[in-house]
Amino acid sequence: MSQSHTHYKLFKPYGYLSQFQNNQQRRRNKKLLGSLYDFAPGTMAIGRLDEDSEGLLLLTTDGKKSQEIRSRKIEKEYWVQVDGEITPEAITRLREGVEIGINAKRYTTLPCSAYALQETPHLPPRAKPVRDARHGPSSWISVTLTEGKFRQVRKMTAAVGFPTLRLVRVRIGPYELGQMEPGQVQRVEL
Repeated sequence: MSQSHTHYKLFKPYGYLSQFQNNQQRRRNKKLLGSLYDFAPGTMAIGRLDEDSEGLLLLTTDGKKSQEIRSRKIEKEYWVQVDGEITPEAITRLREGVEIGINAKRYTTLPCSAYALQETPHLPPRAKPVRDARHGPSSWISVTLTEGKFRQVRKMTAAVGFPTLRLVRVRIGPYELGQMEPGQVQRVEL
């Protein structure tokens, strides 16, 4: 007899942890996913977005499906607002792989897809504004990975001289953020 599972896609808002309970003693007043929707018992986030990141998060009650989607077979695409006007040289370095720090060790990222977005993407305003033009120019890039190390995209853009200002995951495999609004949840089939 097969067990029925429930799956969701969520536009994780800025300032939320990608978890349902806070296990940290020193950071008690954090916003958690369970406050956004009445998820089915046993629901877990598939992968993570850090507190300062936003965008598409898939959730499921199926551990096998979670493991499958987190694998290197599935692409994850991010739109990234960076500090400054991104250069073709920086894009090339991102594509080829850059050295970043992971758990006090050096790691070279796998080759990936990266390109400059020609226009500012149409995204809902972030709850906490990024900054305004008085602080200098910024630009948007698309980065698509098949791996997901801790704060990897932020570390990658910093390594090429363009720190991340805003990070929005817009796609996981065939699932897209589309026109969802921050905090919105939809049931999906995985």
